[in-house]
Amino acid sequence: MTPAELAELAGRAYRHTTPWSEADFAGMLELPGVVLTVRDAAFVLGRVVVDEAEILAVASDPATRRRGAARAALAAFEQEARARGAVRVFLEVAAANAPARAFYAACGYSGTGRRRGYYHLADGTRDDALLMSRALT
Repeated sequence: MTPAELAELAGRAYRHTTPWSEADFAGMLELPGVVLTVRDAAFVLGRVVVDEAEILAVASDPATRRRGAARAALAAFEQEARARGAVRVFLEVAAANAPARAFYAACGYSGTGRRRGYYHLADGTRDDALLMSRALT
């Protein structure tokens, strides 16, 4: 997927926060350690630093959700992160995003912390980020 395609999909998928722009994706894709996995109409973008992986963005087309594309993209990300030496993967999810929290829990992630007021919401308010992680062994 190109940065423009990533931004377009994220724009349709992100209802809880402001999605990344094409420039945001382009800049991220140029950084060392970045991993992008795409399956059907879903992607996972993250990075691996030494033995840790961090998921930075996940999006799934709202029109095709619940068909396994996001789960497949996440599994591919975890496999690539493991191949690059990561033993644990971390992510942040908006506290108000119950479907995403349930998805990550179903994929083996558990809560490890909270960042108060981390996300800027479209309506001008803020939401907490819940920190989640799982071992890749």
